Amino acid sequence: MNATWESELGQLLRDLSTAQQELLDVLAEKRRCLAEFDVPGIAALAPREHELSERLAACQQRRLAILAGAAQRGLPAESLRSLVASLPRGDRQPLVQETREATLRARLLAHQSLANWVVVQRTILHLSQLLEIIATGGKLQPTYGKESASAASGSFVDQAA
Repeated sequence: MNATWESELGQLLRDLSTAQQELLDVLAEKRRCLAEFDVPGIAALAPREHELSERLAACQQRRLAILAGAAQRGLPAESLRSLVASLPRGDRQPLVQETREATLRARLLAHQSLANWVVVQRTILHLSQLLEIIATGGKLQPTYGKESASAASGSFVDQAA
């Protein structure tokens, strides 16, 4: 493996690191917007999220190309970590560290994305429950039964109440 491979791997890991860190920043901003019910703020983040997803997809394509090239040369191509491990000891140490940090950031991104998803799901559930309270006037309706449909009206919805 020559210096071109090492520099290509290093550049990929640096680009990946930058995109991951920027996405972490966007997810933190999105979490803040969710907490403050800032819908315009969330909408404003969408183009940035899209651009970052394209950059991450480009990193994935470069990763696949590097691994395919390594496989053609008979080098380990299961993962970037295995490819980096095949480098000479002196050359691989910085790349080993960058690979480890990229893996940790990927896990953190998954956790942050999950946290935002949970916040959104809980908000949707809360709003659904509020709508049900408004629609039923706060009265619990039996799941099964032959109760009159006209008795199930909400005080906020009907003028008669």
